[in-house]
Parts: sequence; C-alpha cells; structure tokens
Amino acid sequence: MWRFRELLPILESFGNAVTLREGNTPLYHLPRISKALGVDQVFAKHQGMNPTGSFKDTGMTAALSVAKERGFEWVACASTGNTSAAMAAYAARAGLKSLVLIPEGKIAWGKLSQAMDYGAVTCQLPVDFDRCLNVLTEIVLQAPIYLLNSVNPYRLEGQKTPAFEIAEAFDWNVPDHLIVPGGNLGNSSALGKGFREMKELGMIARMPRISVIQAAGANPLAQSFARDNGATLEPVEANTRATAIRIGNPASWRKAARVIQETGGWCLDVSEAEIAVAKAEIGAEGLGCEPASAVTLAGLKKLRADGKIGASETVVLLLTGHTLKDADYTIDFHRGTLLSEAETGGGNSAIAGEIARLRRNAIAVEATPKAILKAMKGVTA
Repeated sequence: MWRFRELLPILESFGNAVTLREGNTPLYHLPRISKALGVDQVFAKHQGMNPTGSFKDTGMTAALSVAKERGFEWVACASTGNTSAAMAAYAARAGLKSLVLIPEGKIAWGKLSQAMDYGAVTCQLPVDFDRCLNVLTEIVLQAPIYLLNSVNPYRLEGQKTPAFEIAEAFDWNVPDHLIVPGGNLGNSSALGKGFREMKELGMIARMPRISVIQAAGANPLAQSFARDNGATLEPVEANTRATAIRIGNPASWRKAARVIQETGGWCLDVSEAEIAVAKAEIGAEGLGCEPASAVTLAGLKKLRADGKIGASETVVLLLTGHTLKDADYTIDFHRGTLLSEAETGGGNSAIAGEIARLRRNAIAVEATPKAILKAMKGVTA
C-alpha cells in the first residue's frame, strides 16, 4: 500500500510507517455470477486477502503509523471484530499496547481470537457496538490513548488506496459501478475520497457510481435514503448475523451519503437469506468471504433486477473480509441450521430452493469406493 505514499501525506518520515505488507489485493473476475446475472464484467476486489484478513489493514497501517510517530504508547478501538484484529496486529508490530472494547456475544470468534493472539487488552461489554464506542470516547478524553476507530481521519487515508488499485487494474479507467458493504460507513467514504482525488489530479476521467448495501437488520442509511435521500439518519437497534456490519448508528454516515449522492449510486438493504445465498454463490466461484462482504452481491442482484445496472456495464464488488473470519456461519449454512423457516419463507419459496441448491453439507458414508461413488452421483458443479 505504501507504494502510494506520495498520495498519503500523513507522516513526517516514511521510516515511521508500520507495515505488514498490506494492500495490492487481488481483483477476481466472477464468470459464473456474470453469466447468471447477464452482466458481462463482474469482479471482486478481495480485501480479505490483507495480512489480518480484512480491509481494515489498509486504514490501520496509516493511522497506527501516525500514532507511533507521535509517541503514543497505547492505541484503542471499539470493534465488531475486524478493526480489533487489525489494530492489535499493527500495534504488536509497532511495539505499542492496545485496548479493544467489543460487544459481548456479538462478535465472530475468528476475529476475537486474533485480537487475543496479538496481545490486546480485550474487554467485552454487555452493550452494543455503538455504546462501546461511546465508552471508549470517554476513556480517550481521560487518558493519553490514541483512538483508532473510523472517525480517525488517517484511517480513511489508508482505506482510500483500494480505489487506486482498482483504477490501476483497469489501466487507469474505472468500473461503472463499485458496490460496498455498509457498516460504520468509513469504507465507502474513503473509497469515494480516493476516486475523487484521482479525478482532481487528472489520473482518471470520471468516478464510478458507488452504492452501499446494508443488512436489513442494520440499515439506518438505507432507511435514510428511502425517507429523504440521505439528509437525516435515525439510529436503529442493529441485528444481523453479518457481524462486521452490525452497527445501528454509523459514525461516517454523512460522508457516505455524500459519496452516494455525488456519484449517482444507491443505498439499499438485503435480507439475511439473501446474504446467505450470495455468500454461497461467491464461494461457488472458488472465493471465500465473510457474511458482511456478501451483501454486495445480494445488492447487485437487486440493482440488476431493477434495471439500474446494464448488461454491458462493469461492476466491482468490494469483499471486505476473509471467509475464515466467521467459519461458524458457513458451517451453519451448509448444515441447514443458519436460517429460520420464517427467514427463508418456507420450504417451497424461491430462496429456499436456492439455498437447497447451494448447500454442501458433509455426508457420512461407509469407507468403501462403492459408497463414495454413490454419494457423488447427482452432484452438480
């Protein structure tokens, strides 16, 4: 990522950069999804291929480098998982101490294990993410601790760099559409900033339409756009299995709303069943992502059905986290224990049929070639 350091004027000396060789993540073509949706070019920019497995690394290398250069001993964040993993890793790399506040029982174990392994002081609070962030804000006013949530402007400086990588991959053109998951909304804000700066510098001729997709159970920005085109936001009590975006009062909503409006994008929400199906469809491409990433494909399907994305247009889905961030979700999906009957609309619904087609549960068979060959019959690619 730091190869773009001339566009990151945040350090007095580049020698103070704390890096784990983040960035330069792959851009994958999705041929099955392209064919199924009738869109020629659909790609996934997989930020889950960063060192700690999520897009947070690009922002964390930037902001934590500033913390180190300014002489802080402690850094801290409130987190639903990915931020804590990234902060703890980069703090350990820099020799700093880290504090993590997480909502108890509302974080994937794969993410929590990372923060523990990297040596963070991890406190689980019996409140939601938004209250965790409120408590942390009070703490940093009382002690010399550097706040590393997405309200930190240097986080957004690092998180804008995938925009540079996407433009570079398209030979300094841009896709027609970039679709981003919506949680605390710093990511969409940062990517919009990256494309805007490139346009102002004459590196690209235009910006892509940037759309933000939220889970229906954590959709304050989607509600805002449906109500008054993003002018006001009313917090919600967040509830979704896509833990990375289980945020009801996003800090960066105004910036995200401006990016959507500026680029002519959209903001909508998708159901738990739609997220689960989309995640399995991405998996069928040979790519794994965490549930929050899959809202992008679920949103693309809705935008395509509504005629907002044309067959000849180019679409990039931003995948924010690695599949192993929340392995339990994937296992529950394939075992058939993830969703309730109410969420799937019953066994005869269209989405229930999609789920049945995509499930690949482990099969108990006898240890003989005959039994295994029998189990293979009828399996489609």
